[in-house]
Amino acid sequence: MTKPELESAILRALKKIAPEAELTDIDENEPLQQAFDIDSFDYLNLLVALRDELGVTIEEADYDKLRTLKDMVSFLLPRVSRE
Repeated sequence: MTKPELESAILRALKKIAPEAELTDIDENEPLQQAFDIDSFDYLNLLVALRDELGVTIEEADYDKLRTLKDMVSFLLPRVSRE
């Protein structure tokens, strides 16, 4: 999977969690919960959706590593490339 494909997958999952979110001008360094005003339950649902779509295990201990779009891409790209 390429970086643009992964970013698209993340944004699709985010759109399911926050359908009203405008994703065209997303700042890759801004925390997603803050940027889209989603609570921790919705954020957990986002991580579950990514796990299901990408087939990648995301351990609870890693949740803090996945706060921004940039964090998610950095964390997930090597995992989807080898799994």
